[in-house]
Amino acid sequence: MALISVIIPAYNSMTYLPETLNSVLGQTHADFEVLIIDDGSSDHVQEWASKIADSRVKLIAQPNQGASAARNTGITHAQGKYLAFLDADDLWQPNKLEKQLQCFAENPEVGLVHTWVTMINEKSKPTGGILTSFSEGAVWEQLLERNTIACCSVMVRRDCFEQAGLFDQSLRSAEDWDMWIRIARYYPFAVIRQPLALYRMIPTSKSKNCQLVEQSLSRIIEKNFQAVPPELSHLRSRSYGYANFNLAWKALQSRDKDYKAARQFRERAIGYYPELRSTRDYLRLTLAISLMQWFGPNGYSTLLSSLGILRRLALTITNPSLAK
Repeated sequence: MALISVIIPAYNSMTYLPETLNSVLGQTHADFEVLIIDDGSSDHVQEWASKIADSRVKLIAQPNQGASAARNTGITHAQGKYLAFLDADDLWQPNKLEKQLQCFAENPEVGLVHTWVTMINEKSKPTGGILTSFSEGAVWEQLLERNTIACCSVMVRRDCFEQAGLFDQSLRSAEDWDMWIRIARYYPFAVIRQPLALYRMIPTSKSKNCQLVEQSLSRIIEKNFQAVPPELSHLRSRSYGYANFNLAWKALQSRDKDYKAARQFRERAIGYYPELRSTRDYLRLTLAISLMQWFGPNGYSTLLSSLGILRRLALTITNPSLAK
């Protein structure tokens, strides 16, 4: 039995899936199984998987049911003591699993270990952005406000799901946030402050569908605040504030690059949580909306590309391994 089960939901993902799998097979810790859950794909993933010589890789096919159901299928078939989740277009640094296992060994009470994340583009090049998180210890209240943990960075002890349940299959987006909240009710978290996972920014991805994401975020907030004691009820408005902030960025990052929708989400966020106006994130968002309005989608994309080149250059100088 493998120590770690790596679960990869796949739906018409052959553009990136081979590279994703290679980043797993190249891990410095090799005691793992890889469960690729084919969620009703039509892009010959089964034919591709049948040619993989590594016996650690298994393909499980099911009718299309969404990412939550695919992850749940992986969980129920997993053999490992630890479960790690990776979307079919994201990547890992070679030492990710090794460092997370070490963290679990040093912190046996922890239920979930996550890492920082490097943002990459469709060509697997770093954009210069790094998603940092300091969510460790008792993080339930913090996660009620907003999600600070990327799914591609997570490793979870198997027994967490026996306590917290599986992914909510009624959610079509942001289902990982709901899962982390539920796990955090029972277990402390740990974070490795190094970017060991790589998240791919794709304008047409499901996560950029603002309407779909908005519906899921609202359901997650209402669902989880049903169990919140009265003294923490004020966090609900903060949660809606951060959710609308998230939606504003997604509107800018979507294929349509809708700055008007971004502006509406931003104002709604401030309505829920006025203190956001004094944050650095508010200034960044306001600047991005203004640049989109002034330069238009093409000019904005060109500007971001230029800034990305500068950030990648800085990464190359400070840490060459992150710029590969």
